[in-house]
Parts: sequence; structure tokens; C-alpha cells
Amino acid sequence: MIVSVEGYEIDDDPARVDRDAVWAFLSSEAYWARWRTREDVEKQIGGAWRVVGTYDPDGCTVGFARAISDGVSFAYLADVYVHPSARGHGLGVELVRLMVDGGPGREFRWALHTADARGLYGRFGFAPPDPTYLERPSGRPR
Repeated sequence: MIVSVEGYEIDDDPARVDRDAVWAFLSSEAYWARWRTREDVEKQIGGAWRVVGTYDPDGCTVGFARAISDGVSFAYLADVYVHPSARGHGLGVELVRLMVDGGPGREFRWALHTADARGLYGRFGFAPPDPTYLERPSGRPR
């Protein structure tokens, strides 16, 4: 599915994602991912249940999100970003909308970890967990 926003395209075709662009952003600008190796990122993209990319008018990847899921009832949203050069066009909203509400997981229970953009995620029903949610924190760096 392709969504157009102000000359940009948001697309859930995994073959279209420029992995070099995703690696460049995650390894240098994403506070949550700088500890990962290129091999880690490749494995995560390759093993994702779903990926969504955002593309500028020239077709360059300027945004990304991936999800892991059991494919039935639960999904985890990860690595959501819009490159600073493409911000201010509503691309983050449409990127999350396509991932969460515009595909096969729209009825799932979704989870994510974030230290920012809570207003964005709140638009899609993300909120602090209910009493049924427990988590074992990672031993890896944040």
C-alpha cells in the first residue's frame, strides 16, 4: 500500500527500503540504536514482520519503521524515524498510521519503547501499560 503526503510516499514494500539509509540514521542519529552493529540492523530488518518506508520525491528513503509480531494478536513497533530533512510534513503521523492502522495488525495489541514522541504515539492509542503487562528489562545498553 502506498500513501502520498506532500510529494512524499509512504510504502510497506520491504524491497523498496534503502538499508544503507536506514543504517546511516540508526547508527548515527537514533539514541536507541547506536549500539547495534550493521549486522544486527540487517538481521532485524530481514526478520521483521512488517516494514514501512518513507520516500522523498527522488525516491530516497527518509523515514522508516519496522514491526515484529506473532501475526495473530500482538506486534511491537520499533525503529520509527523521519530524517530531519523531511520533518514537518506530517510524515511521522502517516508512517505510524500505515504501520499500525493501515495493515494486517490494526486489531492487534501493540507495544513500543520510546523516550520521545509520546504525543505522536498517543494519537494511535499508545499509553502506559495496563496491569497485565510485565517486562524484563534488557541487559544491553539503552
